[in-house]
Formats: sequence, C-alpha cells, structure tokens
Amino acid sequence: MLLKVVIVGAGAMGCFLAARLAGGGHDVTVVDVDQTRLDAIAHEGITLHDDTGTATARVRACLAAEAHGPFDLVTLMTKGMFSAAAIHSVAHLAPHNPRVLTLQNGLGNVEAIAEVFHADHILWGVTDFPADLEGPAQVASHGAGHISLGGANERAHSHAAAVAEALNRGALNAAVDPEVRVAVWEKVAFNAALNALSTITGLPVGGLDCPEGRRIAAAVAEETIATAAAHGVPVDPARVFARIDHALANHRAHKPSMLQDRLAGRRTEIESINGAIVRMADQAGVAAPTTRLLADLVRMGDPRG
Repeated sequence: MLLKVVIVGAGAMGCFLAARLAGGGHDVTVVDVDQTRLDAIAHEGITLHDDTGTATARVRACLAAEAHGPFDLVTLMTKGMFSAAAIHSVAHLAPHNPRVLTLQNGLGNVEAIAEVFHADHILWGVTDFPADLEGPAQVASHGAGHISLGGANERAHSHAAAVAEALNRGALNAAVDPEVRVAVWEKVAFNAALNALSTITGLPVGGLDCPEGRRIAAAVAEETIATAAAHGVPVDPARVFARIDHALANHRAHKPSMLQDRLAGRRTEIESINGAIVRMADQAGVAAPTTRLLADLVRMGDPRG
C-alpha cells in the first residue's frame, strides 16, 4: 500500500529515507527548519548515491506549519535534543491519528512523541543504514543496512507489519521485531560506549582500539546493560560487545556524529545517549560512574545557551 508520509528532519538519515520511500512510490514530504535546504530539495529533489548508482527523488519540502495532512505516517528523524520541539511543530497533524515512527538514536524520543500523538500509534526502532550528506539536497549511502521496528506498546505493535511493508517498498530491508526495546537499548549501549569517548578524545573509532579505550568502552557498556536490566530490558551483552569489537576492527576511520557535531561547534546528542542512561540508572539505583563522567565531559564542551 502506498502511503502519504511526512519526514520531520532533513538531515542525512531523513533525506536518505525520503529518497528511498519516494523511490518506492510513496508520496513524501520533508519538513525542516533550514529554509536553504528546503529550497534546494524543493527545486532539485533529493539525489541519492548508493551502491546501485545515482537517482533523484522528487519530494515536497516545507516548514512544519506548511505541512498539511492527513498523513498516513509521520517519521521523526531529528537528533534527540530536537525531538520535543520537532514533534510539537507538527502537532496540527495529530487529529488525523497517523502512525508515528522514530528510528532516532538514544532514549526519550518515544516519550517526546507521546506528548503530542497517541501512544497506540507510536512505533520505534533502529537502523544501521549509513548516510552522509554531500550537499543540501544530496545524500550518500554505501553498504548494507536494515531496519528493525515494533510498537511502543502492544496496540501500537499491530501497526508494525504495515509500516515495515511500506518501508520495504523503498528497499529499506525492514522487519518487525517483537523485542524492539532490546534492539533499541543494545544500540544505545553501543553508541554510549564509543561516541562520547570519541568526542572527548577527538579520535575516530579506530583510535579507541587500545587498552585504555577498550576499558572505558567496556565499563560504559556494562553500566548500560545493568541499567537496562533494572528496567526490565534483557540486553544480550555478547551482542553489544560483538558490535563494539566489529566497529573497532572495521570502522576505524569513522567519526561518530557526536564527534562531527563537536568539530562543527554544534550541540551534541549527549543527553539522549549517555545522559539518558545516567538518568535511568539513577531511577533504578544502578551505579553508572563511567557513563556519568563521560556525559559530564561532553557537556562541558557543548555550546551554552
């Protein structure tokens, strides 16, 4: 079934999803606060460079207030620190009861969405598709990827199969995961272990492949796994550590988006990742000293105000 989709956030992943979904025949609108990028997308479309070649997808592009529903699917793809503002910017779409999907990094995004949209329509998940902006209306994605998604609650989960089917029309390799909360926490543990450490040191992922880096990353992963368990989420430590090992061995030149934000003088997603873990650890009475220290160190370097 073809859907009318609005993607909130025209960053790399938002543009990648927009191009793939439009390529699959869906009616796609991209929303952002960057008028220059919106103008480029509206004029040029989104050009996607991937392993199959180069294609340009025509999509609508506008400010949030100019997005008029009803939409079948709202997809939130901003960085976590902008989730609340971004989802409130499309609150006028809520009366039509669209399904809402977040594939964002970190924790707290579902809760932000639930302030505006009905919890029974909220889906969340993870993706490992790579995406890099190459210009205001150009994005590159090379290598395989997939999407795992499920409902934020049992009733929402009933919408997951239809949304996965829609994503797969855009060759997004989506699958319904009945334990999607585990997948989300496992990605959070991986990101918390490497991203903040990379940001503080200024090193790409390969630079963390040393005894000191591995000790710190392992401590953060273990604290995150313990926090998840205290909240009833049975994260598999073996999968988390295998993912860390794989990144250290195979993604050595990669600069995590948190480091890229630091180098560009932008705010980081620290509150959605390490900061969120610390808050949830405190709620559950779990000690998370290494995760807390990394969060504080990143906060100290973030722009104020």
